[in-house]
Amino acid sequence: MTEQLSSPVTQLLEQWGIAYEWVEIPLDPDKKPVRSLEELVQGRGQKPEQIVRSLLFRAGGGGFALLGAPGNAKADWAALRKALGERRLTMADMDEVLAATGYPVGAVPPIALPGTVRQLMDESVFDHDKVIIGSGVLGYALELRSEDLRKAAQNAAIGKFVK
Repeated sequence: MTEQLSSPVTQLLEQWGIAYEWVEIPLDPDKKPVRSLEELVQGRGQKPEQIVRSLLFRAGGGGFALLGAPGNAKADWAALRKALGERRLTMADMDEVLAATGYPVGAVPPIALPGTVRQLMDESVFDHDKVIIGSGVLGYALELRSEDLRKAAQNAAIGKFVK
């Protein structure tokens, strides 16, 4: 079934010749994709920091910035404001996430984003051999090597953006 799935994320990875594996996100009793990080890594023998969360911020000066961060980390707001040259940042709401990225909350990747979204990636994302990122398809994620994610994240500023 997953071989039939495709998204701008998988198209980008394939363009770069990067191998990935689909990870199905189990459904909760209401038949909605589970959005809890702990539920996703449970049973896979992986750590929360191997999940790359995509956090979208609305900049006070206009526009949006997305941070790829380890699943167990918290954004360092001061570091983000400094890196982006912004005095004010707020988290984007669900409607803004879809409008700005083209992806629904729960499937947003840290790569394959519109050029209007500034991209940042915390350097600790690359501490593990394999990571899991949003696939662009609700109910699925992608597992790939962190060094391959670094290659695909060529438009991202890489630095220390989490606590």
